[in-house]
Amino acid sequence: MKVNKELLKGSTVILVLSLLDRAPMYGYQMIKEIEKKSGGVFKFKEGTLYPILHSLEANGMIESYWLGNEGSRQRKYYRITDKGNHCLKEKQQEWETFRSAVDKILTGRLIYGYKTE
Repeated sequence: MKVNKELLKGSTVILVLSLLDRAPMYGYQMIKEIEKKSGGVFKFKEGTLYPILHSLEANGMIESYWLGNEGSRQRKYYRITDKGNHCLKEKQQEWETFRSAVDKILTGRLIYGYKTE
C-alpha cells in the first residue's frame, strides 16, 4: 500500500537520526536502508534526503566526513552528534505520544477518561 507523502513529512528527521544512531552511513546507503527496513513503504529520493542531511548538519545534529582509500572513490559519511542524540530522544518521546494518541482514537480506547465514538 502506498502511504501519503504528507504522513512521511514529519517523520523524516527521526528516521535519519535513528539510522545514524546505529552507525555512520553515506547518503545512498541511508536511502537503501530506509527502503529495506520499511519493507519498501518508504522510498526516499536523493532530492529528499540530501536537504534533510544538510539541514541536520547546519543545526549541529550530524557531522560529515569523507572516507575511502586513496586513489579510489571517496564517500561522504554522516554520523550523529551528541546534540543529535538529544534531539533523537526528544523526537522518540514525541513520536510515542503521537502514535499512542492516534492508536487510541483508531481503536476506540479511552482517552482522558472518555470513550471515543
